[in-house]
Amino acid sequence: MMEAPDGQPENKPPKIVTAAMLVIGNEILSGRTRDANMYYLAGRLTELGIRLMEARIVPDNEAMIVAAVNDLRARYDYVFTSGGIGPTHDDITADCVAKAFGVGVGIQAEARRRLEAHYEPGMLNEARLRMARIPEGATLIDNPVSAAPGFRIGNVLVMAGVPAIFQAMVASVAPQLTGGDRLLSRTVIAQVPEGAVAQDLGALQQAYPDVDMGSYPAFRGGRASTAIVLRSTDKARLDAAAEAMHGIFRRFGGEPVENEIV
Repeated sequence: MMEAPDGQPENKPPKIVTAAMLVIGNEILSGRTRDANMYYLAGRLTELGIRLMEARIVPDNEAMIVAAVNDLRARYDYVFTSGGIGPTHDDITADCVAKAFGVGVGIQAEARRRLEAHYEPGMLNEARLRMARIPEGATLIDNPVSAAPGFRIGNVLVMAGVPAIFQAMVASVAPQLTGGDRLLSRTVIAQVPEGAVAQDLGALQQAYPDVDMGSYPAFRGGRASTAIVLRSTDKARLDAAAEAMHGIFRRFGGEPVENEIV
């Protein structure tokens, strides 16, 4: 903790590292495929002290992918993409990312070697060889599931859309990511309607501007209930705000309990 000029302790501002996710694919927007990767990535990044601030879904459209990559990489510390790096004609993510960075794209020797080692002789056809097309200057992301690598260029990490492969790629890059102060969380739940505590919750938020507060109403056991999720990098402030929320619920006749994030 730093010390102010008058000798009093001064709170050090939290180190915040941010990320965005870009989901690429017509099949997501059409409803044919349900995206599971965003949920997984959000959880892993939280563990690493990285805040997922935005998630965007775009179709297999070159102009839209290029624009999204350039917008997100300028605004966040990391950008994770999923989808569009397979062997078919509509897998255009590598070309789009290369265009966003203004570099060429072609068969990378190491990516080709990995595919040759994975496939039986004669099985690495032209379509599969497309998965070795990597933008110039990019480094490979390991794929222990099906060998075809993802890649990283600048702060953009390009990964497969298949959940098992996406998760394996996240695991391979996680040790290379630099996180910030971890966002701690407490969830306080009581059988009290959201509207009853709304005003007091607003006052609590004003008293603790450094603690993020979210309210989530639900029905439990046939009765209205409310879950208040509180997040902060400062454990002492988080605990104080959570205890104050306990008191608010009790004033409205609820007995608060704590649980995982809902």
